[in-house]
Amino acid sequence: MSFFKDILKLLSTEDLLAQAWADSNDMLVLSKDMFVEAVKHLREDRNIEKLRALKQRDSEINTFQREVRRKVLTHYSVTEDQSDLPNGLILINMVVDIERLGDYAKNIVDLAINHPNTIITEEISEDLYTMEKEVHDRYEKTIVAIQNQDIELAKELKARYKYEISKKSDAIVNGIISGEITDFDSPSRAAAIALYARYLKRLGSHLNNIATTLVNPFDTIGYMQ
Repeated sequence: MSFFKDILKLLSTEDLLAQAWADSNDMLVLSKDMFVEAVKHLREDRNIEKLRALKQRDSEINTFQREVRRKVLTHYSVTEDQSDLPNGLILINMVVDIERLGDYAKNIVDLAINHPNTIITEEISEDLYTMEKEVHDRYEKTIVAIQNQDIELAKELKARYKYEISKKSDAIVNGIISGEITDFDSPSRAAAIALYARYLKRLGSHLNNIATTLVNPFDTIGYMQ
């Protein structure tokens, strides 16, 4: 059973822990927006100034993480009631994954800046396209699951990760490395596709970790059970 208890009740209050939960939600939404914009530029254009501005938004995610840590620490420093301690521990754990989501969205921005061509996944690989769509959908559903404490949705997301993202990414990356996949016109193109497949896997992995906060006991959050 998850330790993730009474979050909706908590969010109706105005204490520091409630503020920290609200910040974590804003942080997750921001990381999703960064990912969506990064993919858009990767697929459609390479407006370098817009990409550089988008990359700077990662600093906002880092600021959110520091604020969440500060508020959680302050909350438990000034209150005698420690009954909601599991919620605070889960929150601290969760924002680490959200911060990593921002890092990988930034990696995709770097890919869009430095790779000379667009990456339109459906023209490259059905598996790569499926992964890209899955990460986008997973962002949306993870936000809904966390906001609504939807355990069934979290279980669905957890079950789909291995087959919809992890295995597909490994097949693409290993195929390029081994030379089994040779459908690219240059080494730089092959490297860009391999990197993108790996970034999508890591994004999916951190989103999966967040989903496990609703499903797994605290000591197994982030692990497949």
